[in-house]
This record gives sequence, C-alpha cells and structure tokens, in this order.
Amino acid sequence: MLLSELIKNIEVLERNGDIDIEIRGVTYDSRKSLPGYLFVCIDGFATDGHHFAQQAVDNGATALVVEKDVSIIGEAVIIKVPNSREALAGLSAQWFGNPSKHMKLIGITGTKGKTTSTYMVQSILEKAGNTVGLIGTVANCIGSEKIPARRTTPESYDLQEMFEKMRDKGADTVVMEVSSQGLKLHRVSSCDFDIGVFTNFSKDHIGGFEHPDMEDYFDSKKKLFGLCKKGIVNIDSPQGEIIAKEAKCEIYTYGIEKEADIKAKNIITHSNSVEFECITPWFTETIKVSVPGLFSVYNALAAISVCGLLGVSPQAIKEGLINVQIPGRAEIVPTPGKPYTVMIDYAHSPASLENILSTVKSFVKGRLISVFGCGGDRDKSKRPVMGEISGRIADFTIITSDNPRTEVPSQILAEIENGIKRTEGKYIVIEDRTEAIRYAMNNAKKDDIIVLSGKGHETYQIFKDKTIHYDEREIVENILREG
Repeated sequence: MLLSELIKNIEVLERNGDIDIEIRGVTYDSRKSLPGYLFVCIDGFATDGHHFAQQAVDNGATALVVEKDVSIIGEAVIIKVPNSREALAGLSAQWFGNPSKHMKLIGITGTKGKTTSTYMVQSILEKAGNTVGLIGTVANCIGSEKIPARRTTPESYDLQEMFEKMRDKGADTVVMEVSSQGLKLHRVSSCDFDIGVFTNFSKDHIGGFEHPDMEDYFDSKKKLFGLCKKGIVNIDSPQGEIIAKEAKCEIYTYGIEKEADIKAKNIITHSNSVEFECITPWFTETIKVSVPGLFSVYNALAAISVCGLLGVSPQAIKEGLINVQIPGRAEIVPTPGKPYTVMIDYAHSPASLENILSTVKSFVKGRLISVFGCGGDRDKSKRPVMGEISGRIADFTIITSDNPRTEVPSQILAEIENGIKRTEGKYIVIEDRTEAIRYAMNNAKKDDIIVLSGKGHETYQIFKDKTIHYDEREIVENILREG
C-alpha cells in the first residue's frame, strides 16, 4: 500500500519526503520494524517510541509517524501528527481494509459487567446462528479458537488485525469489551461500532498509570457514544442518565428501578439462576439466566437490548441466557463428595465484591465464607472498603494475598484488616493464598459456600520478582486429593 493511501484519513501537521512510496508493513514496536515498514512512535507507560525512531530506521523503516520532533541518521519520510496513538488507530484500520465496517460491531463499557454481558451476547447470537468473534478480559475468541487476552482492549493495530482474522474466519458479528483505557488511549478510535453499551459506573482504575480521578475515568467511558450508531445505557445508573442526555447517537435504555425501554420485573433469585419478566419494544417474555444475582439481571438486560436491536428472536435470547457460561464469574468449582460449595469470582473492586457476596448471602443455607485479597500497585483506598464489605456481609472472612506485584503482601493485608475491624465480622489473616483456601475448605461445614474472590479467570499470581502459574480450580482439586 502506498504511504499516501495509508495516511489519507489521518490529520497530518507536517511531512517531509515522498509519500508515494510503497509501505510493506506497519508497526509500533521498533524491534519488529523491517525494510519498507512504517514505524509509529507512540508514547507508552514504560517507554516512549520516539526514543526508538533511530532503531526502527536502522532496521529498515522507510517512514515514521511522530507527534514529537525526532532526529535520525538515514533516509526516512517523517509524518508529524497531533496524536500518534490516534494516528495508529486510523493507519491500522486502513492497513487492514477497515474490517469493522464489514461486520456488526458491539462495544460494551462500564466498571462492572463487561465480561459477563459480552459472553451473554455471544451465547445468544450463536443460538441465533451467527458466527461471533469475542474480544475481552478472559480471552479473544475467533470461532472455536481461543487466544489469551493480554489486556481488556488490545492496542489499535492488534485490534484491527484481530478484526481481519475474525472476518476471514467468517465472523458476521464481533462483541467486545471496551475499557476506559482503550477509549482514552485511542485503541478503538477508528472502529465502526454499530452498538455501544454502558453498564454502570463506580470507583475503580484510579491512580497509577490509569485515571487521575473519577472525572477522567467517566469522560473516557463516554467517548464510546461518539463512536457508535446506536447506544444502550443502564438508566438506573446516574452516569447512564448523563450519557442518555448527552449522547448524539440514538439511545435505548434498560433498567429495573426506573422506566426504561427494556425493563425487568418480578425478579426471582435461585441458588444457581435468576428469572424475571422482561418487557421490551419487541416482546414480553419470562427470562431465566444461568448466573444468579441481581447483577446478572442487569447484564442480561444489556445483552437482550443488544440482541433485540439486532432483530434476534425471543427464543434464541432465552436459550442463549439459560445456557451461557462465563469463566470465573460466579463459577462453581467441582467438590465431589463434599457437603460445601466452592465458587470463584473475578470480583476485585468494592462494588463487585459486594455484588457477589450479597447474591450468595441471599440463598446460602449454611455460612458464607469469603476468601479474598487486593492487588498491589493499584488503588489503595479500596482495600479497607473491601475489608468492611466482607466483614459486614460474610459470616467468616479469610484475608489473603492476591497479586501483590511490587508491594509487600503483609502491608496490603493490614490495610484490608483496617476495614474489617470496623465491623463485627469474624476473620483470620492467612497471607499464602493456597493455605487460605485450604483453611477454608478444611473448616467448611454442610451447606457452607466458600467464595474465592479476585482471581476468577486468571491463571497466574504476580509477585515482585516473578509471575507463577496459579489456577484456583487446580488448587481446589489438589486440596481435595489431599483428603
């Protein structure tokens, strides 16, 4: 592809050199630069690509896209742009032939519910006979092929490449989680979204390399509704109301408490499911979802809204929701022969922890045993809050390690403990996560439910000096083998 063709849809401030040259590849990693490549210098969290412009040229790059001045030795066309991340998104879409324009693209954003809602949409659409690609926290799926996910929303070049693969494999629809970082850093800027969904909003991802404050976090979420043709918002969320008022696209609402286009009534929660009457512009049906809890009703409403707009039949919607399986979300781990239940859930924020514990508390016949920790190098303010939540709801809490990263695990646990001390909840501190799970299982009684929060689908644990394989399903199985 000619460079002139590649850059035709991006804003160019300055350029030098001949743009009618053939470009053989695009990369934002100087190490992957080859002869005839275009190298895009993006300013990352750890490194600034502008520092590697010379390396890219030495490796054969014939053109550079920059937002800062660079000095290089050798021949290369230099294209200066206002924002190289945004430019990368446009260049990548152009390079791969704008694949999202040739499929239905659904983007789901919000603090909680993104993963579950995407899996629900996928399950429904597959029941309806569609070939669906899924991009998200747990995995990226192309048909039956699963690709491990490194981040919720991939970098724009990787995302467009994945769209192309999905299109080539016959996908007619792609449903994806859209993170606040993905929106803020222009990873989805050149995506052609047919439908955008807002699930909810609560404190998360504040500090570090993420968002400086809640305003920035919400502003990032709102960007999705400048990129989609139709928007769907949870009207029970105050922020959903704001988006509904401000969005330029056509908006549909869903909810339980307030009047909405898609509404749930007469909710009945069971130990392994939830059912409700769903009233929509297209049908009124009794819906049953294979994941219990009020939060599952909201996630199901989001999925129903999407699929209703796509013209999916009520029967496919009902079948998709009763059969949906979401890895690491209220997932029951087999404990054959034991009188208790072990459940794993990804809950790693105050709101999500309260959701899962409140849900389980509503149907547990014995005790609710909560096992959780908080990640290191993340928002410290939520640690005592989560301690207070577990102490208030659970019958017994075991505070343990999660992903300590560069922090001292015992310090993280002490901060959680400061919160649980505000309650009358019984608890113990066991730093080693495996020992914590073993203690819970060895002391569980008939009809108890042990909730292991924080890891969910994750199969690793991150320490200061290493990352180890850590799958809680395997941990539980190994403890059971011990007898």
